Amino acid sequence: MTPKDAIKTRAGIDRTWWKEAVVYQIYPKSFNDTDGDGIGDLRGIERRVDYLDDLGVDAVWLCPVYESPQADNGYDISDYRSINDAYGDMDDWRRLLSTLHERDIRLIMDLVVNHTSDEHEWFQRSRQGDSEFKDYYIWRDGTNNGGDPPNNWESVFGGSAWTYDEVRGQWYLHLFDEKQPDLNWRNPDVRESVYEMMNWWLEKGIDGFRMDVINLISKTNGLPDGDEDGGLTGAEHFFNGPNIHDYLREMRDEVLSDESLLTVGETPGAGVDDARTYVGPDGDGLSMVFQFEHVSFDHDEHKWDAGDWSLVEFKQIIAKWQNGLADEGWNSLYLNNHDQPRMVSRFGDDSTYREESAKLLGTLTHTLQGTPFVYQGEELGMTNASFASPDELRDVEAVNFVEEALEQGDAASYDDVRDAVEYVGRDNARTPMQWSDAPDAGFTDGEPWIDCNSNYETVNVEHARADENSVWHYYQDLIELRHDRDVLVYGAFDLLVPNHPAIFAYTRTLGDERGLVVLNFGTDPVEFVVPDSITLDELELALANTDVPTAPRPAFELGPYEAHVYLTP
Repeated sequence: MTPKDAIKTRAGIDRTWWKEAVVYQIYPKSFNDTDGDGIGDLRGIERRVDYLDDLGVDAVWLCPVYESPQADNGYDISDYRSINDAYGDMDDWRRLLSTLHERDIRLIMDLVVNHTSDEHEWFQRSRQGDSEFKDYYIWRDGTNNGGDPPNNWESVFGGSAWTYDEVRGQWYLHLFDEKQPDLNWRNPDVRESVYEMMNWWLEKGIDGFRMDVINLISKTNGLPDGDEDGGLTGAEHFFNGPNIHDYLREMRDEVLSDESLLTVGETPGAGVDDARTYVGPDGDGLSMVFQFEHVSFDHDEHKWDAGDWSLVEFKQIIAKWQNGLADEGWNSLYLNNHDQPRMVSRFGDDSTYREESAKLLGTLTHTLQGTPFVYQGEELGMTNASFASPDELRDVEAVNFVEEALEQGDAASYDDVRDAVEYVGRDNARTPMQWSDAPDAGFTDGEPWIDCNSNYETVNVEHARADENSVWHYYQDLIELRHDRDVLVYGAFDLLVPNHPAIFAYTRTLGDERGLVVLNFGTDPVEFVVPDSITLDELELALANTDVPTAPRPAFELGPYEAHVYLTP
């Protein structure tokens, strides 16, 4: 199978399909429901493959559809080789794979192997002390005669990272929900079981893996107490742990030796230097990583303290990663996903300039060096939702945050924390895909598992595809432009006006090809003066989100959230 556009040959370019691809992320529970149970399913995705093909994407990253009790919406897996009944069955999955491949769209499966569900057979046998599975998880005796957790590590979802199990009479580690016990990667039998499962999926014809929190699989030997002064207690002992590179290189050798596979590792807490060790043939062999610096730089002590952000700092972070992985690795490009709020609500203007800022943000992610990831609904300019009551929340992380704030007296009522929930809560990204202005956005004929965003009557696929100036059509143009122009994929990045508070501008250069991207991240008009180093008569307008002259001028004004892309003819 080949990418949508045949890979062209060019001296000096190390071509790889996933570098030239645009990946579309599907959160199946919220994408398209065909059986009226209010939960999206595999048949629903299959019915929308033509939509993905029309948009122009090259690959789909499918969030977990495995058997799961859904404590964390599928990231708590009870059987890696079975499909959850709510989504369909293995025949439905095979049809989806075939339908995607018929249109030259690859399929990337989610790999969740830091933890399983506590309902997984491995855990059930481990808690019983079964000799084969006894050490598949991280069990410890408690302190203070067993009455307190083994150490002070905190769960990402709040509270202690340890839960006492009455059956085994010990505590088990869970860096996330208590129903998500961490696997013991020090046990070679665990690693062998994981590799067997990965090969099982590859033999079915998938094209790679997105690896959930993969840099958390190694923990410091002895599990010492963590630093309690700010941040997540214990993180220094499980983010980028001591054996992580041994494990990933073993995984590469046992499973991922085919470099045509797309492997993207989710690596919270990883910096540029860490990323270089994870990616490429000289590192652990991953294609790229998802880093979090650009989506967490406005967080204070924890994510719920997120607030004001500076474009100058944002540009510094983007430039650091662009330059840091330019010659040693590859970037992933994203501003939102199933764990992040909607990008137009966070980095743009989701009211007056919703369409302009959605187009501008899309321009950014499709004209930097790296592989763009489009999260479902992003191409419509979908926004954060409103949750008037905690009863409307479905995300275990948000529910835990609200309950803990009320129990500890940090909030007198839900209204005291509502702004935080609606700013960064994960449910913002998980409201149903907005297909039409029909009831429940055309997502389901039943009652949706989570309420639709109230703006679906105006923000939806049907309206967007009927409007040639919509965000959807702009994304279609962006994807086509990136497919057509090597400079936007492989070109070197150079940041311009780094200290300007509103303008994000940069060049891309590949041999004789040149690109200039100018973005106004604000509601006020601003003037951009083209640097003397850029020869204006060598550039022409390739794309803009407003009507602008076809060639750049020595100085020109950009309106609110205006975006220009100029390229060598």
